[in-house]
Amino acid sequence: MLRALVLAIAVMGSAALPTVAQPVESFDAFLVGFRSKAVAAGVSPETYQRAVAGLTPDPRTPALVTGQPEFATPIWDYIDGRVTANRISRGRAAISRNSSLFQQVGARYGVDPYLLGAIWGMETDYGAVLDNRTLVRPIIRSLATLVHQRRTRLAEDEADFIAALKLVERGPHTAETLVGSWAGAIGHLQVNPSNVLAHGTDGDGDGRVDLHASLADALATSAVYLRNLGYVPGVDWGFEVVLPEGFDYLLADRETMRPVGFFAERGVQRVAGRDFDRLEEPGFLYVPAGRNGPKFLMTRNYLVLKGYNFSDSYALSVAHMTDRLKGAGPFVQSWPRGTAFPDLAQRREIQQALTSLGYYSGTIDGRLGPISQAAYARFQAARGLVADGFITRASHAELLSAMR
Repeated sequence: MLRALVLAIAVMGSAALPTVAQPVESFDAFLVGFRSKAVAAGVSPETYQRAVAGLTPDPRTPALVTGQPEFATPIWDYIDGRVTANRISRGRAAISRNSSLFQQVGARYGVDPYLLGAIWGMETDYGAVLDNRTLVRPIIRSLATLVHQRRTRLAEDEADFIAALKLVERGPHTAETLVGSWAGAIGHLQVNPSNVLAHGTDGDGDGRVDLHASLADALATSAVYLRNLGYVPGVDWGFEVVLPEGFDYLLADRETMRPVGFFAERGVQRVAGRDFDRLEEPGFLYVPAGRNGPKFLMTRNYLVLKGYNFSDSYALSVAHMTDRLKGAGPFVQSWPRGTAFPDLAQRREIQQALTSLGYYSGTIDGRLGPISQAAYARFQAARGLVADGFITRASHAELLSAMR
């Protein structure tokens, strides 16, 4: 199961930005046609009709899809913009105000309460945005717009649209009061409707699940969701590490989990002289910014964070925020902030060159996820270079030269 999760996340990570395609019919025609699919999935005809009556598409949605920062921003800029001193300070205060609730949820479900606090801060700024009607809006309209637009994750959008209709049918919310993000995520910790149906938990004992109005419901639901994704109680998300001179970067392979002791035997050390615990714990080496940036030895629980949101920028931000809320400091190693990255045309040429040289067999789409990075690492290794897989603008020139 663990290897399947690793492989699935690697494939999802390579998908990068879920773009918008062109609708194939008018919005009204789409709503009429989708009725049979929703009813076949268990939504009553009456609920569907009430929910979509007078519905119009949200014109803001296409631009929001193509502007997702976790896919368009260097990882260090993404983290800097979210793991801020102000957010850390306010997060500690928010957790302290709700300390009894966080302790109860942590004890009951075995999920680190500071991890839940980090997700809360990342998703809704500790609930501060939930009353912002520019950001939080009725999700029936949002999801109907996404399905009509037919972005690349159409099946998932359809499932969430149907799940949202089922949530309306179940109550307590109506199509007007069931609110969330432009992509349909609901409540303090932003869980999509399909997962609310699957993992929704009544945390405050009032007999209903309301992730928007009840922080207790939101924390319990996300804790159950994380456990069902495979979260292991008592295991850290991972460790910042230092690699020895001459280390084989081809071992930075997220498709292969190895015991922490495997890496320790090869000279991998935690930063600041800390010791590894649980040397038998499976993990993988993650080098998001090449040999000149921070390196991490990740556990199964980091993969669980990627199950919650498959962006590495998001997952590492949540992981780092968890530590900062506990009082830890910033990463020890510096990010290579002056790096120049290739543009879209150059990224496609990089993939084409890797294909022609026999290192890549994926789609030529300009999305440089883990599969493209692994291909580039193999190219580097074959040329006697440090095979860190970090693709920069210089990589473009390097590959074009190799083609001549």
